[in-house]
Amino acid sequence: MNKLSKEKRNQLVLVVLVTLFALAGLWFGLINFQRTSLRSLAADKAAAQKKLNDVETAIKNKDQLETELAKASRTLGDLEDDMASGDLYSWMVNTIRQFNLSYRVDIPQFSTIVEADTSLLPGFPYKQVTMRIGGTGYFHDLGKFIADFENRFPYVRVQNLDMEPTSGSVTNEGEKLSFRMDIVTLVKPGAS
Repeated sequence: MNKLSKEKRNQLVLVVLVTLFALAGLWFGLINFQRTSLRSLAADKAAAQKKLNDVETAIKNKDQLETELAKASRTLGDLEDDMASGDLYSWMVNTIRQFNLSYRVDIPQFSTIVEADTSLLPGFPYKQVTMRIGGTGYFHDLGKFIADFENRFPYVRVQNLDMEPTSGSVTNEGEKLSFRMDIVTLVKPGAS
């Protein structure tokens, strides 16, 4: 390089710099873009392969899925057979009174029912009926009644439970409480 003239040396440095910039431009403009595209295509291919494997697994397990669907349909049908239908007020009063026979909870107050669309999920195929009930009972008896009632009827919920002590009702079993609560139940589709 010492033998080259200053002008030739500058031209050589300029050619090297232009070549480096051209190679860097090729790298970032074409090669790196292509590598990014290839990574994206590989990720898309892996996602499509996973989806294909899931579909193939579902096809292989078609009989098992059909069996599970039939079982779930029977379970739903059994639950719908127990759901409120016909005279909804009578159904709710009779169901609560019949269930309450084995509990030491007194329930003399039944309000009228309020029928509405279900607020649980949009487009849910069931309607709901709400009834406010009131009565008296000891704390443990009331708790057991509510827990057993909701477990026995999975489509019924207790909401807005209000409890307060009744005056002069302390015994060996504890303090008697008066309560009010809403009983919300789903109504069988097409029933009323």
